[in-house]
Amino acid sequence: MDIFPALIGVLADPVLLGWVLLAAVVGMVVGAIPGLTASAAIAMLLPLTFYMEPLPALAFLYVIGKSGRYGGSIAAILFNTPGTAASAATQLDGYPLARQGKASKAMKVATISSVIGDFTGEILLIAGVAWIAAIALKLGPPELFAVYFAAFIVIGSVIGKSVTRGLASAALGILVAMIGLDPISSTERFTFGSFHLTNGIGLVPLMIGIFVLGEVFAQIEDRGRAPALMATDDPARNRLSWAEYRPCLPHVARSSLIGAFIGMLPGLGSAIAAFVAYGEGKRRARDPEAWGTGALEGVAAPEAANNAVSGPSMAPLLTLGIPGSTIGAILIGVFLIHGIQIGPTMFLTSRDLVYALFACGLIGIAIYGVIGYFGAAFVGRFITRVPTRVLYPVIFLTSFVAAYTSRGNLFDVYVMVAAGFAGWAMRKLDFNPAAFVISFVLAGGAEETFRQALLLSDNGLMIFVTRPVALVFLLIGLAALLVRVRSLRRQTRAAVMTP
Repeated sequence: MDIFPALIGVLADPVLLGWVLLAAVVGMVVGAIPGLTASAAIAMLLPLTFYMEPLPALAFLYVIGKSGRYGGSIAAILFNTPGTAASAATQLDGYPLARQGKASKAMKVATISSVIGDFTGEILLIAGVAWIAAIALKLGPPELFAVYFAAFIVIGSVIGKSVTRGLASAALGILVAMIGLDPISSTERFTFGSFHLTNGIGLVPLMIGIFVLGEVFAQIEDRGRAPALMATDDPARNRLSWAEYRPCLPHVARSSLIGAFIGMLPGLGSAIAAFVAYGEGKRRARDPEAWGTGALEGVAAPEAANNAVSGPSMAPLLTLGIPGSTIGAILIGVFLIHGIQIGPTMFLTSRDLVYALFACGLIGIAIYGVIGYFGAAFVGRFITRVPTRVLYPVIFLTSFVAAYTSRGNLFDVYVMVAAGFAGWAMRKLDFNPAAFVISFVLAGGAEETFRQALLLSDNGLMIFVTRPVALVFLLIGLAALLVRVRSLRRQTRAAVMTP
């Protein structure tokens, strides 16, 4: 298998290993900071990768995404404040355990479960991604546009609490992506006579604004909120025995598969995987009443699912050029910056790079697992000693530097600030920043395949109906929308009927 030579090559490169180690630490610390996500860290550090070789650049951001997902559990357990949306499920049992003086035990369970889930997802990605790419090579423009269409519908309808707001967020991302020159006729679109807009909106300043500045503005708004308190820890009650962890294993195995499956579906993400796994684990638990009061299984299940999403979410990105998550959307920028064409042909032109990236992912999992098992409590204490009045101004200023250095253009700074206010407003109004960014990234490829399909067609739009594979994907998108609408209606009725 290609992965074994790749692992040997990565282990023999001390510089690359250093970047992977740094990424594991950075991701864990950032993920553990309440309110700051791995996506924000990756967006802020993206300009740094412009000056790196392709593999270290990709590995650095990829491993930050992995360890950042795990780091969110530290904040959830210690501070009762989830560092990421997916960690909200971990919080349900993690914080009660911490209040019982078992914070370190809860974090050890979270670490082991995260590592198992992440390894499971990565192995499934390695085993299946080349097979998926071989199938994708047989798809023509009509089929590829149908895949894009299904992705837009799924991302817009599934992410967030509202279908209409989710679809509106996706539509807005497509609209912003159309700013600039028409790729076929080179005529200006939505530039309003501005020379700066002829090249379109830059991906880097947009993502820094949406994910980083938007979060900083939200934290400024909540500055009056009482600071989170770190739960106490009793060393005598924090040894984790095999007898205690063994009942967690069935939940970890099941949740890892749930997370891996959800990770392959564009737009669903780790938060949905974590809550689905938590609900399924509680339904199958021997003592479901204990869940929510401090059950170790209640920490293990969502953490395994949360991290199992990481690897499989790369499958649609690498094989079809469709990011399965916001982190994948950011990684597209790195591939394009370094001149690497993503899609099914990538396994013909850059196969060694892909498997080396997978090897870095496996090593990164092992590194954050070791650091987390022995040092998660130290990371939590470190975060409590950094005042937010110092942390967020530093992040704010770093965002300006990162946006400017991406292209050396002051206009990008204006774009970042505007995107920051837009990201803050989207959070306030329950629109979805993730759906906006992913749709922004997908729009160019969708437009290209749509036009190519029409050039191949003698019957206009009917080509998407007469091609069986394209029709199947269109129906999948519509079916996902109908299922989501029906689910929300049931929830609304249940809420009304509940006294």
